[in-house]
Amino acid sequence: MNSNEPKILTRDVEASVVPVGTKVTLQKGETAHITQSLGGSYTVVVNGNMFRIADKDADALGIEVTAAPAAIATPTEPVTQEQLEKQVWEALKTCYDPEIPVNVVDLGLIYDCHLTPIGENNFKADVKMTLTAPGCGMGPVLAQDVQTSSSRSNRLTRRTSNSSGSAVESRHDDRGGEATTGADVRRGFSRFF
Repeated sequence: MNSNEPKILTRDVEASVVPVGTKVTLQKGETAHITQSLGGSYTVVVNGNMFRIADKDADALGIEVTAAPAAIATPTEPVTQEQLEKQVWEALKTCYDPEIPVNVVDLGLIYDCHLTPIGENNFKADVKMTLTAPGCGMGPVLAQDVQTSSSRSNRLTRRTSNSSGSAVESRHDDRGGEATTGADVRRGFSRFF
């Protein structure tokens, strides 16, 4: 959806200022113009400033909140490393820069996605990415989007490193039932810009 149709905020809503990433609260009754709604989030302009609203808060724009994408079903037969890597790349294409209506893969922000076996039919995914500009305040938001989108497979442990030098890692357990997730931010990874 790319619409400049005005939407009146139906409630106070948390948003990130684009491009600095600072969290703010937009007030109920303010007029928001949706400029982009790709990858499950909404980029809006309010009083001449650009903000990103998460998909979970779509109701504040008068839009029905959609359910989060389900995890990729774990097949009964083994999945090859190549098949899983293809799934991860496709999932990464659902992450969009809030200012540019192009996904992070097609923008060239993802440098590498490498899967390493860590057990029987389980893999670790290392995703290396950069940002559209050094010091981009939206970096942590984009890194979280990348981590979330790639977490749809229950056979991965993934680490996303970005140009700020930080990494986000989560582990998912493939023992049937619910996946367990933990996040760990570490410093000291190579810079990519």
